[in-house]
Amino acid sequence: MSFILKADSLVKRYGDIIAVNDISFEIFRGEIFGFLGPNGAGKTTTIKMMSGLLKPDSGKVLLDNSNSKISIGICPQHIVIWENLTCMEQILFMGKMYNINPGEVKNKGIELLEALGLTGVKDRLARKLSGGMQRRLNIALALIHSPDIVFLDEPQAGLDPQSRLLVREYIRTIKNKTTVVLTTHDMEEAEKLSDRICIIDKGKLLCIGTAGEITTNNGYEDLVEIDIEGDREKEFLSFIDKELCPTFSISDSRITFNSSNPAALVENILKSARENNLKIKSLQMRKKSLEDIFINLTGRSLRE
Repeated sequence: MSFILKADSLVKRYGDIIAVNDISFEIFRGEIFGFLGPNGAGKTTTIKMMSGLLKPDSGKVLLDNSNSKISIGICPQHIVIWENLTCMEQILFMGKMYNINPGEVKNKGIELLEALGLTGVKDRLARKLSGGMQRRLNIALALIHSPDIVFLDEPQAGLDPQSRLLVREYIRTIKNKTTVVLTTHDMEEAEKLSDRICIIDKGKLLCIGTAGEITTNNGYEDLVEIDIEGDREKEFLSFIDKELCPTFSISDSRITFNSSNPAALVENILKSARENNLKIKSLQMRKKSLEDIFINLTGRSLRE
C-alpha cells in the first residue's frame, strides 16, 4: 500500500516537556488510522504537526509525491463553529472559503447533514444546537471539500451512544475516498473503528498495527482472571504451574494470568484451590484488550 503521509522522527518540546518524542510511522491511503492514548499523551500535538498547524522542532512530515496536491480536512478537539449561522449557512460559507461551486456545496452539504443526522435542524442557528449536534456539524465542516485526508481529534467526545454509532458508521463509509486519522483515549472506539492503531504515551510511540497484531505481538491473546478471598494471592501463586502462566499481574485481590493454554490453566487453578483450601470469589477467561496492552506497556490505566 502507498502512504499518503509519513511522519519521520517528529519531536516537539514545550520548555522542558517533550510532548512528542521522536516518533515515526506511515499512514496508508484509504485507511482509518487511530491514535490511542490517554489525555496529554501527545496525540493532538502530533496531529497539528501532520496537518501543518505546528512546526516540529525536528523531524519532518512527508506527503505522497504521486499527487501534486493533497487536500486536508481538520476537525479540532474543541468545537469551532459560527454560533449565529444556521447549519446550512455554515456549510455554504465553508464551501465558499474553499472556492467550491455553490450548487456543488449545497448538494454535498445536504448529503453530509443527512448522513450525520442533522437534516431536521439544517435551518437552526448553531448556538441553539445541542453539544452533540455541534460536534457532528464540526465533522461535516471538515469534510465539505471532500479532502484526501481528514484529521478528526476526539470526534466522538460528548456524543450520546446513538450519535457515536451514527458518526462511526459514516466514518467507515468515507474511508475509500478520504483517509481518516483520528485521535481517541477510548479503546472501544479505536478498536471498532480503526484499520490500524498506534498507541502513544508521554510522546512516545509504544506500538503500531491492527488491533489483532497489537494483542498477539504483546504476549498471548487469552487472559484468565481470578479473585481470591482473604489476601492470599501470593500464596496461591506458589501452587500454580508456572509453565501454564508465564506472565501475570496482581491488582487488589485480582490475579490476571497471560496464558497460551487457558483451559489447562483453569483446570490447574481449580485443582490448586481445592487442594489448598483457597476460596475463589470469581473466575473468568477473556481475550486481551487494548486496555490490557496499554497497562502492560505503561503500568497504568489508559484513562489515568
